[in-house]
Amino acid sequence: MCGIVGYIGNKEAWPVLVKGLERLEYRGYDSAGVAILHGGNFSVYKKKGRVAELSKFVKNENKENIFGGVGIAHTRWATHGEPSDRNAHPHLSSGGDIVIVHNGIIENYLSIKKILTEKGYKFISDTDTEVLANLIEDIKKNARVNIDEAVRLALKQVVGAYAIIVLSKDDPNTMVIAKVGSPVVIGMGRGEFFVASDATPIVEYTKKVVYLEDREMAIIKNKKLTIKTIDNKIKNPYFQKLQMKIDELEKGGFPHFMLKEIFDQPRSIEDSMRGRINIKNAVVKLGGIENYLDKLVNAKRILIIACGTSWHAGLEAKYFFEEFSLIPVGVEYASEFRYRNPVIYKDDIVIVISQSGETADTLAALQLAKEKGATVLGICNVVGASIPRATDAGIYTHAGPEIGVASTKAFTAQITALLLLCLCLAKEKNILNKKRMKELLTELEKIPKKVKEVLKVDEVVKKIAKEFKNAKNFIFLGRGYGFPLALEGALKLKEISYIHAEGFAMGEMKHGSIALVDENMPVVFIATKGPLYEKVVSNMMEVKARKGKIIAILSKGDKNIKKIADYVIEIPETSDVMMPFIASIPLQLLAYYVALFRGCDIDKPRNLAKSVTVE
Repeated sequence: MCGIVGYIGNKEAWPVLVKGLERLEYRGYDSAGVAILHGGNFSVYKKKGRVAELSKFVKNENKENIFGGVGIAHTRWATHGEPSDRNAHPHLSSGGDIVIVHNGIIENYLSIKKILTEKGYKFISDTDTEVLANLIEDIKKNARVNIDEAVRLALKQVVGAYAIIVLSKDDPNTMVIAKVGSPVVIGMGRGEFFVASDATPIVEYTKKVVYLEDREMAIIKNKKLTIKTIDNKIKNPYFQKLQMKIDELEKGGFPHFMLKEIFDQPRSIEDSMRGRINIKNAVVKLGGIENYLDKLVNAKRILIIACGTSWHAGLEAKYFFEEFSLIPVGVEYASEFRYRNPVIYKDDIVIVISQSGETADTLAALQLAKEKGATVLGICNVVGASIPRATDAGIYTHAGPEIGVASTKAFTAQITALLLLCLCLAKEKNILNKKRMKELLTELEKIPKKVKEVLKVDEVVKKIAKEFKNAKNFIFLGRGYGFPLALEGALKLKEISYIHAEGFAMGEMKHGSIALVDENMPVVFIATKGPLYEKVVSNMMEVKARKGKIIAILSKGDKNIKKIADYVIEIPETSDVMMPFIASIPLQLLAYYVALFRGCDIDKPRNLAKSVTVE
């Protein structure tokens, strides 16, 4: 979950590295650091806290030491060792020859550390990364090999996940990069190279990039790039063209990325369906999965595997598939699935969902499913990420970069892709006739406009949020398609406002959670018109009888619920199946404004990072 950046070339490395850290800070912000090769030695600056703290610290130091065309940098999400200056990366080896930045976890670092300690190596930090730096130095010194070979031999000894960049002061024209499990991308410029955890720090300098595969190393030496495996097999670099635009990485006048991304959803939903639906002919065309339609049609079961918000999107998809494709669906937490002995059949379809395409637990679950012979499809937002490269086929969501840690547009883009997949399958299985298919696609096509309309409730939600900014707890309730939204609404509030919140299936409320309701408990109801509307009203009356404070998300013009609820948020009327696209918006806004009024760091909430690339 940490962010790594590297530069080697003719520019001054410092501004490239610091700007790169700012772009990657959503991956971790416990501490930050930079190492520049200057005058034959490494100048290392690191500081607990945000990148701004590092910049301020360096500004007060000797600026001459930050000049140089080779450097590496890191923004940290702590795993081994508390956030502190000494645990911040980059880490130097005991002899000062090696400097390293690392995203991931070295699982066997303690056994390696014991051996190195007995050899006389000293350790300043509590991290697993410093152990790797000393191991590389020890191999380089005793085996008398160059830096890239020392790194390769060291990595054959370590167990775990990593994306690393390594420099040696003895070989100033060489940079070594390697990965297992954690992402890394290399950008090629004119006589220069850029390295990062993802493409955001690279996009303004080059569009030509290569993504390393697991167990691959890249050696940049004398302005040339070589790629080989850790087993020393030379590979041909496969360069891709970045589609990302620089303006997608800016706030565009919004105070926070999260708010920008909430308001970007009319565009992101439309882009996620663009070119994929043909209403006239009542068809959905998904080029990424065309070759697997027969397997989808013949599947006896679908398993959806994901984490966090992506899991909630998967739960919505369960309702889609079971209603329109008539196929049983299981929705699994990747973090649990991978450690069980799950029953997977060869004719199962497994769908993995991840915004970043790098989620460690989801990747591991994906590999397990493939080992058991299932066909694995992916839903992902990032072209070239690990998950789309590892799946048999899949669908990109086209949400565009999502910088805010709390997912918003990724969720609605994911359910767009999943609904399209469901309708495509339903058509192939001849479950939906042409008339019904046209109705659904026509309704789906209207969703971006309806989302634009529902964004006008911004000021209404803002007033409600101000009323509840000091609440200690929240309950979110939903039925049917509203149940996953209740879970997602609670998660959003927890993530960025730090208020304890729980989402429940509305019908389960009287089986325990109603005990929590009193005059101090705000209860958010997803109460739009649908087949379960009367039951929703009954549940609302149960909460009202116990003096709970009711916040209702209701269909526009619903006078009945207006009389019951204490606070109402009206949204455009739509069908039950399309409701999640629209009702999710006020839930996101509610979380945003509550966090804003509480003075929370909305885009960078405590203890969280955007891409969960460690277990």
